[in-house]
Amino acid sequence: MNSELLLKTFRNGDSIAVQDVPEVALEEFLQAIVELTGLGWRVVSYFGVPDRDGIGLWCILAGSNQRLGAFRARVEGSLPSITDVCPEVHLFEREIAEQCGVPLDGHPWFKPVRYQHSLRPGHDAWGRDGNRAILPCVGDFYRVEGTEIHEVAVGPVHAGIIEPGHFRFQCHGETVYHLEIALGYQHRGLERVLAGGPHAATMAQMETVAGDTTIGHSIAYAMIREGFAAVEAPPRAHSLQAVALELERLANHCGDLGALAGDVGYLPTMSFCGRIRGDFLNTSATLCGSRFGRGLVRPGGVYFDCPPEQATGLIRRLEVIQRDYRGAVELLWNSPSVMARFEKTGRVSLDDARDLGLVGPAARACGVARDVRRDYPFGFYRNVAPALSVETEGDVLARAMLRWKESQASLEFIADRLNSLPEGDVLLPCGNMRQERMTVAMVEGWRGEICHVAITDATGRFLRYKVKDPSFHNWNGLALSLRNQQISDFPLCNKSFNLSYCGFDL
Repeated sequence: MNSELLLKTFRNGDSIAVQDVPEVALEEFLQAIVELTGLGWRVVSYFGVPDRDGIGLWCILAGSNQRLGAFRARVEGSLPSITDVCPEVHLFEREIAEQCGVPLDGHPWFKPVRYQHSLRPGHDAWGRDGNRAILPCVGDFYRVEGTEIHEVAVGPVHAGIIEPGHFRFQCHGETVYHLEIALGYQHRGLERVLAGGPHAATMAQMETVAGDTTIGHSIAYAMIREGFAAVEAPPRAHSLQAVALELERLANHCGDLGALAGDVGYLPTMSFCGRIRGDFLNTSATLCGSRFGRGLVRPGGVYFDCPPEQATGLIRRLEVIQRDYRGAVELLWNSPSVMARFEKTGRVSLDDARDLGLVGPAARACGVARDVRRDYPFGFYRNVAPALSVETEGDVLARAMLRWKESQASLEFIADRLNSLPEGDVLLPCGNMRQERMTVAMVEGWRGEICHVAITDATGRFLRYKVKDPSFHNWNGLALSLRNQQISDFPLCNKSFNLSYCGFDL
């Protein structure tokens, strides 16, 4: 049977009736996921929906020709793992087990993701009573055997102002054989809070899913609300959202390039990029009063307009910033000592990137041409998207070079948008949400693919709201990049991915 026939297909941002999403038997559902990923589809969201009768499993896949697909099943008792034949689902499966209290059969490394209440006997993460699965203890780390093997534990408390995360290295001398990353120390229970919404605080919560990705997650939430209300934001609003999203990308890419320079002791680029990142943030503040873009994006458009004189001023400001940015980064490329540290460090292969389901710059640096703006366009990107950059080596240099190429494309894109903003309104009313429907919103944030999935109940409130930050996919890419590397390369590899703790912990 052609597994594609099991899917309800749709486009990014579409709202579809729950009854139109096919429900199939669990065995058929799992087999179809394996077959579809073998045919080029990939899993962008996979989660459980607890109800009084048990657990519903929902899987959202992304295919070719801008198609998304969805189908579902029900699980009674345990869930057979398909991670051995479909590695990209391994974290999704662990999360389902943890959130819904479903035992996993045959998972190769069945560990907690965020240590939720399903770890306690008699309760699951959604507050229902019952006999729920107990996951292995938090300290159950993989260990390499051998008399000369030693273990280095870092965190979860780190020096300076940084979020908590634990890194466990299995080493032979200076060589890392295995790195295991444990997160979840600041789990906020965001998805549980979102259920029953939208609430008055929902947009503020979306703006802080990952604080450095305010615009990305805000646009995804706005798309969800607009899909349920059958409202399309005005063209001028879509243009301004795209400008803000690219400014967010610029600020973070610039900061990362400076931080990478600092990690190898190259202070000129580190200092310059630190200041230039502030210039990009201040440009965002000119649009809406917030350096991180908070308060700008709203369901139905944007809250702040950009009059012609302001657009002209922003273009001139960005021309100056672009000149300074180029000078700072060219210093980096022209330093042989920097290039010697970047090249062949922290390499992830193309096959491993695909198997792990990496997204964003981490994937594109390995040769995976994957970008939501091009593949599943949204908002203004349905008209035109920035040029797609791809590297092939998968090392620190590739991830750094990709950030620089994307920065240049974003600067050109922003100038074009500000020079040709459409006329008209920037915000339309976003009315009541339709009942018993599902909406999927995908956005290319600066770290990569953001995916929000929302399902409404019979009253038009959120029955389930699933948030996936790109870091969910990419932390395991960082772990793999340390294989057979020197442990002293960890800070450099870590910064070349620059993943979010809170975006993962939710």
